[in-house]
Amino acid sequence: MRLSADDLKGGYALSCQTVVEGDLEIFVPPQEEITRHLTTEKTAAKVSVPFEYDWRVHQTVAKYFVEIEPPTLADNTDDLARLERELARAYDLRDLDAPLAILRTLARTLRDAEWRVTVVIDRGGARPRIVDILPGDQTLSLYGAAVDIGTTTVTVYLVDLFTGEVVETAADYNGQIKRGEDVISRIVFASKGNGLVELQSLVAQTINKLVERATLRRKCKPHEIYKMTLVGNSTMMHILLGLPPEQIRLTPYITTLNHPPTVLATELNLNIHPEAPVDCLPGVASYMGADITAGVLSSGTHDTDKVTLFLDIGTNGEMVLGTREWLVSCACSAGPAFEGAGVFHGMRATTGAIEEVYINTQTYEPTYRVIGGGKACGLCGSGLISLIAEMFITGVTDKAGNINLTLPTPRVRTGEHGAEYVIAWAAESDTGADIVITKPDVDNLLRAKAAIYAGYVMLAHSVGMTLKDVEQMLIGGSFGQYLNIEKAIEIGLLPDLPWERFHFLGNTAARGAYMALLRRDARDDIAAIAKKMTYLELAADNAFNDQFMAALFLPHTDLTQFESVRKVLQAAE
Repeated sequence: MRLSADDLKGGYALSCQTVVEGDLEIFVPPQEEITRHLTTEKTAAKVSVPFEYDWRVHQTVAKYFVEIEPPTLADNTDDLARLERELARAYDLRDLDAPLAILRTLARTLRDAEWRVTVVIDRGGARPRIVDILPGDQTLSLYGAAVDIGTTTVTVYLVDLFTGEVVETAADYNGQIKRGEDVISRIVFASKGNGLVELQSLVAQTINKLVERATLRRKCKPHEIYKMTLVGNSTMMHILLGLPPEQIRLTPYITTLNHPPTVLATELNLNIHPEAPVDCLPGVASYMGADITAGVLSSGTHDTDKVTLFLDIGTNGEMVLGTREWLVSCACSAGPAFEGAGVFHGMRATTGAIEEVYINTQTYEPTYRVIGGGKACGLCGSGLISLIAEMFITGVTDKAGNINLTLPTPRVRTGEHGAEYVIAWAAESDTGADIVITKPDVDNLLRAKAAIYAGYVMLAHSVGMTLKDVEQMLIGGSFGQYLNIEKAIEIGLLPDLPWERFHFLGNTAARGAYMALLRRDARDDIAAIAKKMTYLELAADNAFNDQFMAALFLPHTDLTQFESVRKVLQAAE
């Protein structure tokens, strides 16, 4: 992050570089609304049930209505045994576990309901466990929730467990952002003082807010949610569970655990039914979490004969290569550049972000498209990729990302941070300032794409293959939905494969959590994927550094790996 001269004149300062020497008032500019992400909340109907589903067979949480004979002097069986006797007779449910919280209200509930109650039971553990006892017949509804805890965004699916349908979705920023935009920053914060407790509270508050939003739309209550599955990277899962994450960033990069046990909602301060089981799905390693194992399941990477490369681009670039027979994986620290952070006029994919750019080869004048259709505020990830590709192909930059200041256009100039290219003049922008991309911005993006591409190469080489052997590439995450394949290949972010081999799948992590919520065998499949996957730790591999350095150019130092780009460059000469 850098501040312009105008920012400095306006009194802005970087808090990370400011020493407080007395009393002061702090104004933090508001974050952008994640307008584009929240559009997914209006498309719940498009999240189809992914497989055959019968709640009687597949669901571990269910409701059972019983009418119990009241006690008499002739039958003085205790209340719990009386309830268990009726459940055994009517539904063959035996050897139940009754939590103390349930027992404390049992006598009053049975009598107030005149011995006609609905019992919510979780059969996901070694013994069936009573989750709730409701008055009367309340068997017409049963809700669960699937949650994807992203470093940037949290997504919640509210699911009707009888039909298996997603009935509402909600998404918002992860509240932890105020304590760091990337996992390393949050790990550092968690290791200091009360940091871990604060971060756990922030993500729990975010989930609770989204649950409340979804249930309000559905006209039900948060405590009517009786089951939750969660996915996230290993750091996010550690923080949610209150596990110290500092070892994740220290050699030899070890998690506390990769397969968390099922816990109760009340233990995590989640505002659903307090006795509801919360299943944090299994991951693989420090930088290969449950978001990727769930994504592998929902993408079908684990169940195909085709050599498949699965990719989820975020702050980290996590990728898996394999077939139904084998899976290898790695993670690359790409940084937040593709999410607009660390770029002078970068921003997230919200209203006002430039998402696509074209540059005239003769005049070097740009045309661009803005999310929301209004004036531009900055550049989001897809816009940055499109822009750098166009700058390279039209000769505004060379293969090292250097901006050509000799071109006959005022769009290229020397600014406060060195050479820069102007995408939008001040009169066209919503900020009243020129929107530019600088040489340091280009360098940040080259490092990010180089890390990801080097990861691909390392995975392929680890199994004696090249990227040409990849038969399909599956791209998960919200970022991938707006990615221009041609431009991503031209900068060397994606391998040079035929376009028909690329498939964009949306939020594969949330979908995998949804699948695990519905069916126990899907949850078992995720655990099996985690155990099957071989993880390559790239931080200790010198070969990765060699591949990274080779990929620090547009599109790469070895143009034979990008034959289609070579042809475009020849045609432009």
